[in-house]
Amino acid sequence: MNTLLGLTSNLVDVYNGKVEDLGLGPFFLVDKGWKDAQDREEEIKDPAKGFIKDNKINLKIEVAADAPHGVHWDSKKYTGYVGLKNQGATCYMNSVLQTLYFTSQLRKAVYKMPTDGDDVNKSVALALQRVFYELQTSDCAVATKKLTKSFGWEALDSFMQHDVQEFCRVLLDHMENKMKGTCVEGTIPKLLEGKVCSYISCMNVDYESKRSESFFDIQLNIKGKRTVIESFEDYITPEILEGDNKYDAGTYGLQDAKKGTKFQKFPPVLYLQLMRFQYDPLMDMNVKINDRYEFPETLDLNEFIENPTDNERFSLFAVLVHSGDNHGGHYVAYISPKLDGKWFKFDDDVVSKSNRTEAIENNFGGSEDESLNVRHCTNAYMLVYIKESQKDDVLTNIIDDDIPINLTSFFEEEKREEALRRKEKQEAHLYMSVEAVTDDPFHGYQGNDLLNWTTARPSVYRVKKESSVRDMEEMIADNMGYQVDGIRLWVFQSRANSTIRPAPIENEREKTIWEVAEKETPLKVFVETIDQSNPSKGLMPYKRDEQNIIFLKYFDVMTDTMYYLTHVFLSPDSCIGDVFQQARDKIGLPANVPLALYEEVHAGRTDELTPTKLLGEMEEVFDGDIWVIQRTDVTGKFHNTVDDYFRDLNNRISVQFCDKNNPADPGFHVVLNQKMTYNEVAEVVANCIDSEPNLIQFFKPQSHRDIAGYAIKSHFEGTLKDLFMSYGQRTKSPKKLFYLRLNIAISELESKDHFRCTWLNKHREETVLSLYVAKNVTIAELLEEAKKQIELAPDGSGKLRLLEVYSYRIHRVFSNGVSYHNIQPSMAQQTTCYRVEEIPVEETRLGPKDFLIPVAHFHQTIFQCFNHPFLFKVTEGEALQSVRTRMLERFKDISEKEFEKYKFSLITHGRMTPLNDDFTFNSSDFITNVDKDTKPITEAHLDVFLHSRPWLGLEHALKPPKRSRYTYVEKPVKIHNQ
Repeated sequence: MNTLLGLTSNLVDVYNGKVEDLGLGPFFLVDKGWKDAQDREEEIKDPAKGFIKDNKINLKIEVAADAPHGVHWDSKKYTGYVGLKNQGATCYMNSVLQTLYFTSQLRKAVYKMPTDGDDVNKSVALALQRVFYELQTSDCAVATKKLTKSFGWEALDSFMQHDVQEFCRVLLDHMENKMKGTCVEGTIPKLLEGKVCSYISCMNVDYESKRSESFFDIQLNIKGKRTVIESFEDYITPEILEGDNKYDAGTYGLQDAKKGTKFQKFPPVLYLQLMRFQYDPLMDMNVKINDRYEFPETLDLNEFIENPTDNERFSLFAVLVHSGDNHGGHYVAYISPKLDGKWFKFDDDVVSKSNRTEAIENNFGGSEDESLNVRHCTNAYMLVYIKESQKDDVLTNIIDDDIPINLTSFFEEEKREEALRRKEKQEAHLYMSVEAVTDDPFHGYQGNDLLNWTTARPSVYRVKKESSVRDMEEMIADNMGYQVDGIRLWVFQSRANSTIRPAPIENEREKTIWEVAEKETPLKVFVETIDQSNPSKGLMPYKRDEQNIIFLKYFDVMTDTMYYLTHVFLSPDSCIGDVFQQARDKIGLPANVPLALYEEVHAGRTDELTPTKLLGEMEEVFDGDIWVIQRTDVTGKFHNTVDDYFRDLNNRISVQFCDKNNPADPGFHVVLNQKMTYNEVAEVVANCIDSEPNLIQFFKPQSHRDIAGYAIKSHFEGTLKDLFMSYGQRTKSPKKLFYLRLNIAISELESKDHFRCTWLNKHREETVLSLYVAKNVTIAELLEEAKKQIELAPDGSGKLRLLEVYSYRIHRVFSNGVSYHNIQPSMAQQTTCYRVEEIPVEETRLGPKDFLIPVAHFHQTIFQCFNHPFLFKVTEGEALQSVRTRMLERFKDISEKEFEKYKFSLITHGRMTPLNDDFTFNSSDFITNVDKDTKPITEAHLDVFLHSRPWLGLEHALKPPKRSRYTYVEKPVKIHNQ
């Protein structure tokens, strides 16, 4: 810098911490041959310029640093505000939420929404209140997971980017509905609703049609526009309706007219969406327009309102910026919270101070140097302006005292609970779980061992690992309402034979819980308690080295039911048969009833014991052994012995049955025997759903999706176990089958073929039909079956026909007399489908010169067909314009202006011949000499192959999607909960 001559040499360089020269290198990069660096060096060394004097150079360096990501950055300290955490691809949502938060009047209304009693997990209003509360009170970035969870979104939704304007509109609609009937009803329309008038005014007669509508944002076309003002001028510029596009003015007939829009009212908060994403029909995709587009800090819209006043001036409040292309990118928001000229950049969890240049001018897009081929992809996508005359009300100051006390109390309590959970999680390694049960779940249990832990609902205790067994006893006794000497603990231990049985810890009471559990969690214990009816009796005496604890069950042969009796302590000199008397006392059996005794060794094995033996004479006796007693003087309906019962128990399996036609059906579970046949399973399910066994069809589930797969034949000869093994369900988890209620017997259904086709109604809407027809039927009989599932138009012909459609072209028209066997599709033709449609009335009365032609839609090339192909009646010698007019009447959802863009072509053997206005239709043009059937289609039911015949092509662009999307996998924004 030469301060005397007023000369400066400027250089702007962007660098990061990994650059060693900290951005000074470009001043001196002569060795790399950069011409600009050489010129700069020559300029600096030029004595006439005076930059160097006495071998010294005067440099003035200004360094501006962006707020860092990925490291600790105290946004609250440096800006007074906090950001929002990004869940994956929720930057678009964060930008909108920050903008709504700083709209103070809206934030105050959100706080006042009644949410008492709302479901914490599903209330969107409560979740939004939480986000706003934390943005106002927190010192660090705020999480939004609870908000997206309240939307009903899954984890994948947080990694899918959506459109800012669409998300904003959906969220505000939801909030507006929530505010209805409350003290803040109408807040959102009051802030955001404007009025626009759409009109059509005749130019030569006194006739005008008007319609007033509301808007909550304005979508501005930016293509070919340089400024916001130019876009508004384009918005209100009327369209001239003249020539073939004249307006039908009723009694005045067709008139030249102006069609346009007038703004009647601008809202206090004006959202402008810059339409940077537009559909390109040539590329058949959405593209982003990165052209330079300027927007002012103060916007005067007085000239664009129907009845202008002097208060239609707006100040720029927020700039939502998108970086990237149509496939994705990143959003940030620049906001001036108080409209005082101070700007802040909200980039997810990082908030930093900004300035006018960075917030506004740097986001115009494009490049000032139009010679550059590469355009900047970072530019403004949405602008938010606030009316100057109402900014004090809209941006009213909100302090913590303005937040309702009930919300403050609720959220602070929620924070305390979350802090406690975080502390517990941090200290989780110091604790372990202890699951305790009494003998209550033993009663009624019908399986192996003493209980099923998944259904037992044990009491769970969080205990420090270093606590002693005595400490655990005191905790459990206190929780259960006993004295410590009123309980005794037994540890469930896993045996080598895969059983789990109680074992004593009597002499290990000073050990730590972690030692007793052998460093495994949770520790499962059986709590032996005193008899509450006789507490003075105390616990039964037990000597660990001299006695074994044995658990007794009783199997009732007649009812096929297993009962838990009690536990006993036996010494080696005890007679095994002594337990019979305790069983008789418990059950109330006479002394003369003969009993047998079995040991339940493990699943699938029971050993009969000799009652006269002593316990010490048995080969193996362990604490926790289970003995089962049964009567031997009666026979059972299902099982005669304990051994039979347990062997059958091992074959039991839980099966879930779900309704095939109801995707949301939770289904029902049934315990079945794996040896059951198809008919036995059908009988059980029929009883559950109040149907007949022969009116049910079963389906296997698909391996990769939780939906019905192939049907199971009713003549399946294997067992239920064979069925599940046939498609890989070999785990012990509950199995699943789908069922379908039938109107005809399953045997009759399986004797028929399943024919899948689509029904195309007069509104061009498709419905899938599943038809079951006999193998020898004709097309006429198949169509009669289809009539049972469809609704015909009252003014239609009532006659149906069947078409074969391949790659969006009609390949064959079937006559009613053709056999059903002739229409089976080839497996190679994956895009073949069969379509049922009602024959138009005009096609049922073909004159001697009338014939039908196949018509298909295509785009750019005849090999890119789409939409529904169709047959159309024409008359020999009919002009193209006449066909155009009649065809437009069939396309009721297409405007005349849009249909004018359709180009008609005759396609013969893959060659396209564009048709001129003087073209006339002749039947000879739609048949070929090589076709064995050289006649035109003169009957609606005529059986004819069309794949090699000429066809009429309608060339036009694919309709663009209703909303601009960024990726082909993006879904519409939906908030599922209320």
